[in-house]
Amino acid sequence: MIQISGLVKNYGVTPVLRGVQLHVAPGEFVTLVGPNGAGKSTLMRIVATLLKATAGEVKIGGWALPQHGDRVRRYIGLVSHQTLLYGDLTAVENLHFYARLYGLPDAEARIGLALKQVGLAARQRDPVRTFSRGMMQRLTIARATLHEPEVLLLDEPYTGLDQDAAQLLDELLRREKANGRTILLITHDLVHGLDLCDRIAILNRGKIVASLNSQEVTSSDFLELYAAHTGRKEVAGGR
Repeated sequence: MIQISGLVKNYGVTPVLRGVQLHVAPGEFVTLVGPNGAGKSTLMRIVATLLKATAGEVKIGGWALPQHGDRVRRYIGLVSHQTLLYGDLTAVENLHFYARLYGLPDAEARIGLALKQVGLAARQRDPVRTFSRGMMQRLTIARATLHEPEVLLLDEPYTGLDQDAAQLLDELLRREKANGRTILLITHDLVHGLDLCDRIAILNRGKIVASLNSQEVTSSDFLELYAAHTGRKEVAGGR
């Protein structure tokens, strides 16, 4: 579903991605981890059609980027560092805006379900500017999944979420995977990312340096592998 081959991104003379190779099969859940500055968010922005690569090839569902970006966008849902929400609109108004954008015929039902799934049904009539960071992140997740995209792209989606909201997101991701969605997740929580996914990949200095089946490695072994490839030790812990 996601094919990345020889991906290069330079900012001026500074290389950020150095020939990334990563393929994600339809229905597969892949977690991407790596130290700060490894190029994770840059990679995600390119896959999400928000940034052009310097060289290499990216295809989503067989459609090449950036040439077919307009066609691809309706098949992806993105949770990133930007919420893409309008502060003066209420939660339900924001989702109605995106429902119209995607031409959803059953908007009312989808919006009601999305708000319920992220625990915001009681606050749906409140302006988003009154929301906490965690509540905005919940609504961002509702926005990203409203049109039931085939591909979910999540860049640190747990940022700002309390424990209850994080559990809601865990449940949503497992449900989306069970429904056959293809998921690419970036997280700084190595053990949690390993627990959720089918496969985990390590990006370091702009290259994929390891990729392995999550069922074939223990969390302690993975932490050792991560340290060996990045030179950084991480400890198991909560979000």
